[in-house]
Amino acid sequence: MRASAAELRASGRRLALIPTLGALHAGHVSLIRLARARGDAVIVSVFVNPLQFGANEDFAKYPRNAAADAALCEREGADVFFAPATEEMFPKHFSTAVTEDRVSKPLCGVSRPVLFKGVLTCWLKLLNVVQPHALVMGEKDFQQVAVVRKALADLALPVEIVTAPTVRDADGLAISARNAYLTPNQRDEALAVHQALMRAREMVDAGVRSADRVVAEATHIMAAKRRLRVIYIAVVNRETMEPMREVVPGVSLMAVAFWVDEIRLTDNIPL
Repeated sequence: MRASAAELRASGRRLALIPTLGALHAGHVSLIRLARARGDAVIVSVFVNPLQFGANEDFAKYPRNAAADAALCEREGADVFFAPATEEMFPKHFSTAVTEDRVSKPLCGVSRPVLFKGVLTCWLKLLNVVQPHALVMGEKDFQQVAVVRKALADLALPVEIVTAPTVRDADGLAISARNAYLTPNQRDEALAVHQALMRAREMVDAGVRSADRVVAEATHIMAAKRRLRVIYIAVVNRETMEPMREVVPGVSLMAVAFWVDEIRLTDNIPL
């Protein structure tokens, strides 16, 4: 990978890295196309990172299909498909970690305390191997974008962060590898989350600025579905993830994490 990246860099190409857990889908396709449209050499990494999964999370059953992922990357014109082995990334006695202690603390940082330390540790290693000019990320994982942005700024890494909007299926459900776990009935109930987020945006567009009112209305819509359990729902500053009492259009974001039975999903919408 180092040699391939050096060769691309020597040819004058800008390198864009898209780090993924695999199980590539339409959201990842949008990232590849965004990078290609910018004229970058596109490097897609596929690695189910054990460091970002908690003890009772779905690491063992997380969908893995390297052949299908490689075929998708080839079809979309990615330049490099990078799928390192776990023992390569984290050999025995690996003992270093990277943490960010502000933006990572609320929201998913409460319910998944190892998530962002695992992501940052893995991604910093990927960045050191590839040394890309740009890191391409989806806004579906908005807190992850904010955490990585803060960490790269704090550590003075010369990497541009490029983001693409959340990609949704025709019914509005945000595309995620974990959607594959959903039964038709579970999926139908999960759609209430998108309805709640859209209602929140409608309220803000109509002039409502009270974060409590917007959250209450969204919560009411989701509460009608018996399979849904809200982990958190909040109006936050999209850069710091700090809670906001008043909605500031262009600054605020509504973020939600929820269970559909035993399946954990997230979504968000800029307000």
